[in-house]
Amino acid sequence: MRISVFCFLAKYKTMHRLPVSEIYRALADPTRRRILELLREREMSAGELADHFRLAKPTLSGHFAVLREAGLVAPEKTGTTIIYRLNVSVLEEALMALMDAFKFQTTTSRPLAARPRPGES
Repeated sequence: MRISVFCFLAKYKTMHRLPVSEIYRALADPTRRRILELLREREMSAGELADHFRLAKPTLSGHFAVLREAGLVAPEKTGTTIIYRLNVSVLEEALMALMDAFKFQTTTSRPLAARPRPGES
């Protein structure tokens, strides 16, 4: 029985009960990955993050919302300022899920090199 890695990941949830697929969707965008890189250095306000991009504020706000929903950033409102912090534990869980999925895939099926290519029997 061959189980797709992607089928496995689609059903996998982190210990925070977040679907891993949402985390990967958030990571798929280069702007969001850049935001995470900046937050890896230090926590920053939304305004400080905005200074690094040539994007309209509503567009950037949408990126923040996707990252927040995926649990990758932890916003904290202080007065009128929102401070964003990287949530490393969610990122680590997503990476571990990916590694586990490939480990699961390789232990339950033939090695990739031994599989027939599409169109071959």
